[in-house]
Amino acid sequence: MSETDILLSVPPAAAQSPAGAFPQAVFAASDPPGRQLGSGGGTANLLVEAWKATGGGLGFAEWLRASRKLVIHGSGQSRRLPAYAAEGKLMLPLPQLASVAGQKIDQTLLDMQQSDYGHLLRHAPEPYRVVVACGDVLIREEKALPIFPDADVLIAGIPASPAEASNHGVMFCPAEDPEALEFFLQKPKPARIAELSGKFSFYLDTGIWFLTERAIDVLLRKCGWRHDVSAFADGACGAYELFDSFGTGLGRAPVQRDADIAGLRSAVLPLPNGRFYHFGTNRSVFTSIAQLANPAESRRSFGHSAREAAHDRILLNADAAVAESVHPLWIENAHVPATWTLHGSHVITGIPSNAWSIDLPAGVCLDMPAMRGASGRALRLYGFDDAFKGAVGDASTRWLGAPAPDWFARRGLTLEAAGLDPAADIQNAPLFPVVDPEDATTPALLQWMATPADDESMRARWRAAPRVSATDIVQGADVATSRRQRLEHVRRDLGGLSAARWAERARLLDLEAAAGLFRALGAGPPEELPDCAGQPLAPVHDAIFRSVLKGGDASLRETAFARLRKLMIAEMTLQPVKPSRNILDDQIVWGRSPARLDLAGGWSDTPPYCLEHGGQVVNIAVDLNGQPPVQAFARVCEAPRIVLHSIDLGISESVETYEDLLKATDLGGFSIARAALRLAGFDPMFHRDGGARTLRDQLLAEFGGGIELSMLAAIPKGSGLGTSSILSATILGVLGEVCNHGWTPRDVFARTSVLEQILTSGGGWQDQVGGIAPGVKFTRTNPDLAQNPDIRWLPEALLEEGIRSGRFLLYYTGLTRLARNILGEIVRGIFLNSRRTIAAIEDIACNAAFTAEAIQRNDEAALREAIRRSWQLNCALDSGTCPPQVARITEAIEPFGAAYKLLGAGGGGYLLILAPDLAAAAGIKDALLRHPPNPQARFVAMAVSRTGMQITRS
Repeated sequence: MSETDILLSVPPAAAQSPAGAFPQAVFAASDPPGRQLGSGGGTANLLVEAWKATGGGLGFAEWLRASRKLVIHGSGQSRRLPAYAAEGKLMLPLPQLASVAGQKIDQTLLDMQQSDYGHLLRHAPEPYRVVVACGDVLIREEKALPIFPDADVLIAGIPASPAEASNHGVMFCPAEDPEALEFFLQKPKPARIAELSGKFSFYLDTGIWFLTERAIDVLLRKCGWRHDVSAFADGACGAYELFDSFGTGLGRAPVQRDADIAGLRSAVLPLPNGRFYHFGTNRSVFTSIAQLANPAESRRSFGHSAREAAHDRILLNADAAVAESVHPLWIENAHVPATWTLHGSHVITGIPSNAWSIDLPAGVCLDMPAMRGASGRALRLYGFDDAFKGAVGDASTRWLGAPAPDWFARRGLTLEAAGLDPAADIQNAPLFPVVDPEDATTPALLQWMATPADDESMRARWRAAPRVSATDIVQGADVATSRRQRLEHVRRDLGGLSAARWAERARLLDLEAAAGLFRALGAGPPEELPDCAGQPLAPVHDAIFRSVLKGGDASLRETAFARLRKLMIAEMTLQPVKPSRNILDDQIVWGRSPARLDLAGGWSDTPPYCLEHGGQVVNIAVDLNGQPPVQAFARVCEAPRIVLHSIDLGISESVETYEDLLKATDLGGFSIARAALRLAGFDPMFHRDGGARTLRDQLLAEFGGGIELSMLAAIPKGSGLGTSSILSATILGVLGEVCNHGWTPRDVFARTSVLEQILTSGGGWQDQVGGIAPGVKFTRTNPDLAQNPDIRWLPEALLEEGIRSGRFLLYYTGLTRLARNILGEIVRGIFLNSRRTIAAIEDIACNAAFTAEAIQRNDEAALREAIRRSWQLNCALDSGTCPPQVARITEAIEPFGAAYKLLGAGGGGYLLILAPDLAAAAGIKDALLRHPPNPQARFVAMAVSRTGMQITRS
């Protein structure tokens, strides 16, 4: 999957601001001065401007193919959300939500859009080169995405009522084929939608359009692009509407026939669980934030407060002293002292430090943007629901919630005396005086503008002041000054963080981004967090944050890992055991387990992700070459010691003291066996009675002798089949039987996870569940320190038939890469709440549900799509998943249309291949047998295990 470039269409004031107004990784530009290009023209112009600025000598088509482009339109006039008209609605600051990890301290709507639209892009097939989205909308699809249709123009749609859909574009599709676009209507009447719904399914246009290179070519030509000179005719992009013109030409029966557009294939991507959040008006901002904070199907989250804060009262990046009873209220980037009296329904932004006494009537909003080239700030007052539309002299035009002419009449002014054309659109009327905040008359002028009064001095002051219109502010506000003021508020807030507030925020913030902001603002670190029962993982996040803050301090990084280990191991010390002999002198207890093939969801089972968010995985237990490949044997011996044998490694070792048992925590040799013996009660830490004076004494007292433990892993090292975890679980299962512990499979799962923490390998729970439990499984856990897998068995028919027919293949690549080497970096990203890492794992977990449904429906095409997604998502999470040696193998498979993925963490090991038919399977086998990557590479027979782990005795 190629990288994605972010291209932003922004207001003129934002486009002209110095570097730093937007994230470094984006390209931002506005429409040419004085021109409104429309959504289609704006898209074309932005693409061309970005190509000119970043193309590096490539032709336009080459530049388009080099990476995907996410185009977000945020350059409108923002008449119903004036406070963010100059910066652009996509830069609207948003408060932190109490159930979302990986947020930024200074996050904006754009940050959330990049994350959520990235979710769509990670699943979109490569031919879609450009994705267009609206800057005042957030679309969130929390469940698995459907398979993307093959088209030139693909429009994401969500279900809606006729009334809701009537304010947007609407796609109509045949009821029997909900992805095929019949025609597109822009803002049809509810009655018309209801009439057509008898014959068609319909979807609200989310504004998210996926475009192929062919579609971009047509759009550019509609805007005057000439390929022969790589420029627009007449040197400028023409105006064109994406929705009103391009959209209405799409479909099998378009409402407006266009020969160029008719040649494009169009389709709908239905998002049945999609949620539409609008940020285009003052009122919708409150509604959308409340809905984001309290989604209807929210999950319980470990360590998260059950109570969500009210979201009709938002004080953000502000120094404000306001009574709790005042709401709805939005104060952002502002200083509002206790000398102000507020009454509710206010949006107050951009107010500099002041000691004014102001009484702001209910419904009055206030903004004081600095203006470029001016020494003061515009004093803009407006009504909470003002639309800033209509002639300023028309009684139907609203300003401050009342007819616009009334404002002048109540203050003894006429439009003529104010120098205003009654026919001028209120958006263009110069209503807002530019004032000096330090001038003693400024608060009086503000109060006069908010509250009618017959005051000649204020009338004269207002008339004499230089005044600007809302359009002037969009074009000429000093966005850089606004940003500096906002960051100063952020800096002061960070300096006053208590330990309790930091514990709550540390689990939500992208801590790498947070550390960067702390450094950039010169803010001192918050109080260091001790272990705290209310937020048990907060100290883990705190340690890794301090590691980054100190430039990657290795000791603090290790502290984070050690704190997690301590938490998980401590859970098991609360469940101590006491071994008692449950085997005769001449008996052998024999355990054998299948391997694990992971289809989807791996990484979501890894601590601490699963502890905070839960995990879900689909995997299969399989025998290899006709046998369970992981085995362990135990018997008693006369000497009071523990003798360990590795059949596959050909080595043996004797353990005679507690010191011998505890000496190694590293993977390799008999470290797994030692750790399993500790958890089985041969370590005083895990013994109900604290053990004995010596290991020899304990063995004599509890067994009358010693234990001989042999093990076999008939799988190459670094296979990706979960061998070490399954061997750990198998040994624990054998020891549980020998020591009469009566452990259930769940007990074995839990102890295996702790064993991996003891060994510092830090793996998840899916390997032991996948190998110990039989068959095909969809396994989920809830957020909690105690992970209790909920196993749902899936039908085996689809997998068994594919394996039996020879279309589903298992290939050993002969390449090895140890999961432990990968785990460290991924887990570090989870510790840091890295938005990139968390979002990738969320997608991986979501794909597990998609995979389970495909298997339940016996849908082989959907299963192949699920495997493709697993591979793509794993590669997106970790670039080392597909090194060059692996890429050469997958390139040989690619022409046959098969889905494939490396099992486990990737980088080597076993490759699962799902060929679409027998001919493709034969072609793949022939290609890899004729040109193997190395002498060890080979195909391996597999069969679904119906038994899972078996423990028997002679």
